[in-house]
Amino acid sequence: MDDLHTVPEAAELLHTSERFIRRLIAERRIEFVKIGRHVRIRESALIAFVVAGTVEPLTTFDATGRAA
Repeated sequence: MDDLHTVPEAAELLHTSERFIRRLIAERRIEFVKIGRHVRIRESALIAFVVAGTVEPLTTFDATGRAA
């Protein structure tokens, strides 16, 4: 089972603000768990969010439309 992180812990892991994490939760852009009135985020959900936002670099061919 994954570790469950609080909002401050999740913000620290992603090197971002708590406000950003709360916005992701409010917009349902990240998976979270409600335990009573508390919100927890699985570590795998944080990893999935980062992977989903990862952008591959352009190659020379992609940038110019022709081979290098």
